[in-house]
Amino acid sequence: MARKFFVGGNWKCNGTVAEVNKIVKLLNEADVPSEDVVEVVISPPFVFLPQVKAVLRSDFAVAAQNAWVRKGGAYTGEISAEMLINLEIPWVILGHSERRALLEESNEFVADKVAYALSQGLKVIACIGETLEQREAGETLNVVSEQTKAIAEKIKDWSNVVLAYEPVWAIGTGKVATPVQAQEVHADLRSWLATNVSSDVAESVRIIYGGSVNAGNCVELAGQPDVDGFLVGGASLKAEFVDIIRSALVSKS
Repeated sequence: MARKFFVGGNWKCNGTVAEVNKIVKLLNEADVPSEDVVEVVISPPFVFLPQVKAVLRSDFAVAAQNAWVRKGGAYTGEISAEMLINLEIPWVILGHSERRALLEESNEFVADKVAYALSQGLKVIACIGETLEQREAGETLNVVSEQTKAIAEKIKDWSNVVLAYEPVWAIGTGKVATPVQAQEVHADLRSWLATNVSSDVAESVRIIYGGSVNAGNCVELAGQPDVDGFLVGGASLKAEFVDIIRSALVSKS
């Protein structure tokens, strides 16, 4: 089964009204492959979601960077899945390592978020990944499989889930997993899904890579058989994001 290439741009906690307009203008004018070739999802901070959605080209979608674990109410500062649906925001990023580390979101809490977001009609980019200490201890597969297992225990339908493998040691550090390292983890994850969920899910679910992806390394990474795209951080705020989207053309070619 051919898996459509997926490129997400996570702007994190960055931007002003003027900067957002500048980035969106760049994206709107960019010559990139068609929707048949690549799915592009842009994730600005919450406050800019309506602004971006209103002016972003129609072949790109928008994502929130987080959503609360249940229906809204007395949860100051949180954003509910229902609010995102009301704003017609189709995607949400959940379980990013920065939230797992800084806000101590556990595997189970992330899994509950994923399940609730899906139940409300959102599509989910679910993030997993190991720290440098865990990699050096040979624990990478154990860590990412436990993170994935928590999600698998809470959901049945994977059709609206994209798994984003982001080694924590490569996020914003300038370090990047080699194509061989990325492919190894992606292949192991796909094998885990085949054994523990189903062969159909393993074959169809997109597993994307994140961690200091840029214009210089995206082509070789995109060529790996089990790398189905990218979740891009810092480079998604720059012109080189267009080059990363274009790497879909060389993917598995």
